[in-house]
Amino acid sequence: MAHCIVAARASGPVLVCDEGLSFWGGVDPETGRVIDAHHPQHGAALAGAVVMMPTSRGSCSGSGVLLALALNGHAPAALVFREGEDILTLGALVAAWMYDRPVAVLRLSAVEYDALAREPSAKVTPERLTAGALSLKLEPLSGDVLDLSAADRAMLSEAATPPVRLAMRIICAMAAAQGADRLTDVSRAHIDGCIYHSEANLRFAEDMAAMGGRVCIPTTMNAISVDHANWRAQGVPPAFGGPASRLADAYLRMGARPSFTCAPYLLADIPQAGEAIAWAESNAVVYANSVLAARSVKHPDYLDLCMALTGRAPLAGVYLDANRKAQVEIRVERPEGADDAFWPLLGYLAGRLAPDRIPLLTGLEDSAPSEDDLKALCAAFGTTSAAAMLHVAGVTPEADGAQAEGAARMAIEPGDFARAWVQFNPGPGRVELVAIGSPHASANECRILADLLDGRRIAEGTAAIVTIGRGERDKLAGDGVLARLQASGVQVIPDLCWCSVTEPVLPPATRTIMTNSGKYAHYGPGLSGRAMRFGSLAHCAEAAVSGHAPGRPGWIS
Repeated sequence: MAHCIVAARASGPVLVCDEGLSFWGGVDPETGRVIDAHHPQHGAALAGAVVMMPTSRGSCSGSGVLLALALNGHAPAALVFREGEDILTLGALVAAWMYDRPVAVLRLSAVEYDALAREPSAKVTPERLTAGALSLKLEPLSGDVLDLSAADRAMLSEAATPPVRLAMRIICAMAAAQGADRLTDVSRAHIDGCIYHSEANLRFAEDMAAMGGRVCIPTTMNAISVDHANWRAQGVPPAFGGPASRLADAYLRMGARPSFTCAPYLLADIPQAGEAIAWAESNAVVYANSVLAARSVKHPDYLDLCMALTGRAPLAGVYLDANRKAQVEIRVERPEGADDAFWPLLGYLAGRLAPDRIPLLTGLEDSAPSEDDLKALCAAFGTTSAAAMLHVAGVTPEADGAQAEGAARMAIEPGDFARAWVQFNPGPGRVELVAIGSPHASANECRILADLLDGRRIAEGTAAIVTIGRGERDKLAGDGVLARLQASGVQVIPDLCWCSVTEPVLPPATRTIMTNSGKYAHYGPGLSGRAMRFGSLAHCAEAAVSGHAPGRPGWIS
């Protein structure tokens, strides 16, 4: 059955995306052009088109990109999905309900989706989709079927404050889209929408703060787009640093904690197994579910604040036991001698094989990954998959018995790692910047980096920058590692992360960036406009002191 998730009148050419697309890092928020260098539709213009994809993928910040496009007139005319989708749907809801800039969102059955994909253009009304000979009645999704508590109904009433009432409306609409029949309490939230990529995020946050919005549960904040205390001294232009700092301040006024990290699982107070939380930021959600056994859907930007204002979330997705099962088993053949670059490459490949399903990775029972390895695995998986978690047999806490009956079977072999390595290493050998900390580096990673450098200086003409959370940076200052890194010429910068680093913090002369992050290797070309190199932390250290990327490691066949 064809459903209208967000109603609007629209028409335009049909643009079929061969696979899911992350709007954050994959679409220019000013023009609507696809900038994901690894996507089949790279370079395509989404503005004014009826855009089809199975579902979105990647970053929770895609909702903010869609809102920016709606406000500047470069949004798709309509979005058509075949599977459930939250991130872009939420952006469309906010655009329609707060700013009267609706973008139609539809969900079709597989047969209907394939039929529309064969048509050159389409027209959408709230009641019907027409394209050539195809004419589909659209059924609206209604939140009237939700079993709301008395407290929920009170937050929807005129007695509630405007931001709480709007937040509950949005939560109920998303619950209907997700097929939930009721809401659930959440104990804590993590805000992802504090990254400044356009006026849209700032406008939303300041509008909610001006209405009197105030979080009602403990709420942490993601990495922001500037070093909050030092951006002026770093030479960041006020035209960017000012709005980026104001965006962070708007969430602080609403009661969020200035944690400013994209790795909230490195904070002192972390979620416990079974705890229902409301986190955004894709890598953090995957890590929380997979490694900590906490429970959070991959919530989109703006819904994170709605849940922080109300303490409620749709009871759907991986909040439910049945939805935490693995629908596909991926047998992994780990190449002999693999180093720490294995884990981000594995996450990236697993997400490609399971773009909308939870996988169980087998064959790694004796691998003993570190917490940093699992961080890298989850972050890279979150770039290529819409799934909120993965299981690793013998490693993650819910892997035993996680495989659903009838799960598909796939494999990742040594040759797959070789192909992924080549995909991540298109740049020239000369490296002007080594980028560590996407997600934010742990204190342990920094200790290892300091040992690898062993007092050597960073090469002339090359910069090495580590982005890190404030808490982890304080650990480094306390045990002398920060001083060792700085003595080698490494900059250690808190608050911002590589997915939001801009010039001049990113040295303008940089042509090629080397990183140990699968996430940044994927998003980096589109976000920075630079060529990328990828390798282990040891290879990044060697590139920093030599100015040149090491060659292919021996374990890459």
